[in-house]
Amino acid sequence: MRVVSGRYRGMVLNEFKGRDIRPTSDRVKVSLFNILMYKVAGAAVLDLFCGSGSLGIECLSRGAKYVAFNDISQDSIKVAQSNLKRLGNGHDYSVTCSDYAVCLNGLKLQFDIIFIDPPYADNCGICALEFVAKLNLLAKDGVAVYERDRPFAGDIAGLEKYDERKYGKTYLTFFKREE
Repeated sequence: MRVVSGRYRGMVLNEFKGRDIRPTSDRVKVSLFNILMYKVAGAAVLDLFCGSGSLGIECLSRGAKYVAFNDISQDSIKVAQSNLKRLGNGHDYSVTCSDYAVCLNGLKLQFDIIFIDPPYADNCGICALEFVAKLNLLAKDGVAVYERDRPFAGDIAGLEKYDERKYGKTYLTFFKREE
């Protein structure tokens, strides 16, 4: 797993060992950031289920203004912090270790990009999207990206699904604020 573009392009990130861990593949990350290309520079970003911090670090590498990293796993947070430390100073970010609902309820700003990449076996991603809409955490022209192993079905009040892409076994579903 590596940073695929920007200031830290090619940096190999620390990652977890084991079969239960599923980081976003470099192939999916390249495709995702090709879609988000013009939204990242200067953006406020939330990496809600951050794991190793790969998606948020990719944003910092590409000029994001601020990234909030959160994960419920202390092991994940340790790996993310070790990766962030390797970037050195000069970046504005925060790292929290809490349940996604606690994290979302404690946020005071809107985000241009929100990554929601929970464990595939868990449906908490849908609940997280509902919180994002209810708490008005997505900026006017912002995008929420939900990663999972199947297509998204249903609706989220306050958010509009506007795109969905499949890469192997991974689906990326894109949401914007409902107009």
